[in-house]
Amino acid sequence: MQIIWDAPESEHSGTLARCHYVSTTQTPPVLAAELAQAWADIQRYHPELPDLAAPESLIGESSSACGHELSFERLLHEAVHGIAAARGIRDTSRAGRYHNRRFLAIAEELGLDHPEEPHPSSGFSLVTLNPEAKRRYRPTMERLQRALKAHSVATASDTSRTFRGPAARHGSSGGGVRVKAVCDCGRNVRVVPSVLAQAPIVCGGCGKPFRIPEVVGAAAS
Repeated sequence: MQIIWDAPESEHSGTLARCHYVSTTQTPPVLAAELAQAWADIQRYHPELPDLAAPESLIGESSSACGHELSFERLLHEAVHGIAAARGIRDTSRAGRYHNRRFLAIAEELGLDHPEEPHPSSGFSLVTLNPEAKRRYRPTMERLQRALKAHSVATASDTSRTFRGPAARHGSSGGGVRVKAVCDCGRNVRVVPSVLAQAPIVCGGCGKPFRIPEVVGAAAS
């Protein structure tokens, strides 16, 4: 699962689409609750940040552009995209991989720095917490780190009963190719078909589920 931004051309432009997901274990909901609380802590300082539609969507999700490891720094990175979406700012290009200077400007507002030149393929994506942000969010970071550690222990002890498929065997995030999904009011998102198959993604505007048009689905197959 992953966060899906409502965007016609960039996955991080527009507004968040609602994502409904039901976990089959007890640990993800606990970690999801901690992620939601950490997001709320960020919102206290940045009220324009939209709500996180599906906190559990970050669990197990990997992105070379936004950071492989789930952490508070990664969450704050996603919050930058959230504020960009709320402002209608296109902060990425190249299918969401390249993070431009508009992303960096918002990142600096949230306490993230990028002291070096942009990366050739990911731009300013590799941002880090500045000292002031570390002080501000220290309790949040410590609480989330405890939850992440407990989640790692729980999932590591259950590997004999789970199968994650070829993505895990080959060290891939399993992201897959994103295609356009549309709703009845004309809005659209970019989504991996297998993600949409797991649970409906509901449009916050009209309340109808996003769907992949048949012609696109046929081409993808």
